[in-house]
Amino acid sequence: MGNQRHHSQTTLRVNGKPHTLTVDHRRVLLDLLREDLGLIGAKKGCDHGQCGACTVLVDGRRVNSCLLFAVALDGCEVTTVEGLGADGEGPHPLQQAFVERDAFQCGYCTPGQICSAAGMLAEAAAGHPSHVTDPAVPSGEPVPLDREEIRERLSGNLCRCGAYPRIAEAVEDVIP
Repeated sequence: MGNQRHHSQTTLRVNGKPHTLTVDHRRVLLDLLREDLGLIGAKKGCDHGQCGACTVLVDGRRVNSCLLFAVALDGCEVTTVEGLGADGEGPHPLQQAFVERDAFQCGYCTPGQICSAAGMLAEAAAGHPSHVTDPAVPSGEPVPLDREEIRERLSGNLCRCGAYPRIAEAVEDVIP
């Protein structure tokens, strides 16, 4: 009985599929995805939310999955890099652009970079400004994405190999 106080039944919709699990209250989303669901795209990097290797989308917004308790996400939609191209039509345009631009070297950060880029594109389209957004851009209007804007918005995702120029090029390739 004592063990039940530290666990809760939690339902997450991961890459379009519902999963109901009994989850330890201390379990972070990253560990649940990797260890319980076998989705190993998101990586454990720093385990402190500083590197972005664990980036996934929760309800369409990018998050560091190493910092979020899974039980706090009950009812949420989680999209991992494995779920981005899940429409059966092949890889997501960002995934394809990363391959075409050779925007990765060791590949460790790549899933987080791609999920962060997907979230960033949605944020800019919804009119969310960044630190470098021109104040003349009307509030709530889509933010134009130039190289400086892309680099700023992806600055929370680190790449030890230094593939940043290629990553920015890959993102530029998919801007509508």
